[in-house]
Amino acid sequence: MAKSNRNPKVDFFFGKSGKWQEEFVELRMIILDCGLTEELKWGQACYSFQENNIVLMHGFKEYCALLFFKGVLLKDPKHILIQQTENVQAARQIRFTNVHEIVKMKSILKAYVKEAIAVEKAGLKVTLKKTSDFNLPEELQDRLNEMPAFKKAFNALTPGRQRAYIFYFSQAKHSITRTSRIEKCTPQILKGKGLND
Repeated sequence: MAKSNRNPKVDFFFGKSGKWQEEFVELRMIILDCGLTEELKWGQACYSFQENNIVLMHGFKEYCALLFFKGVLLKDPKHILIQQTENVQAARQIRFTNVHEIVKMKSILKAYVKEAIAVEKAGLKVTLKKTSDFNLPEELQDRLNEMPAFKKAFNALTPGRQRAYIFYFSQAKHSITRTSRIEKCTPQILKGKGLND
C-alpha cells in the first residue's frame, strides 16, 4: 500500500466491523496505488486528485461499490459502470458482492481510476441538465400557476433544491399523493428551505 497517501483520519473507516470491511481494505490498496489523496467525506473513504473528488467507497445491504464522481465521462470498455438511479447524472458505480471479485478486477479497477484521473487532469466537465429540462408533475405546475407566492419561492430555491422537490413529487404514483406531498411541502418552500433542510 502507498503509505504516503494513506490518511490516518480515515483508518477508523477501515477498522470498523461491518459487512464490507475486507472488500474496503482491498479497494483501499488498489486506489492508493494509483496515487490519489485519501480523505473522509460524508463518513466514507473518498479519494481525490488536486482537491477534486475522483472516487468514493460505499456499502449497501446487497453490495459495496466504488462511485466515480464523473463516471459518465469514462469510456467503460468492460461495461461495468452502473447508473445508481435514473436521476443520477454524473456519477457511476462499480459494484461488488465479495472480495474475490475485487481481486480478480484489480488491473481493470486501476485502469478505470487512472482514466478518471485523466478526465480530471483534462478539466472535463459533466454537462448537467438544468432544472427547466425536467418534467414537472402536473400537480406542481398547477400549484405554480395558482399561487404566485409559491412560484416566486420555488423559483428562488437553488437548482438542487428545486430538483429534489421535483423528484420527490414525481416519485408518487398517484395524483392524490403528489398533491398531498406538495401541500405538505408548501410551507417549507415558502420559507426558502429545501426538502431535507
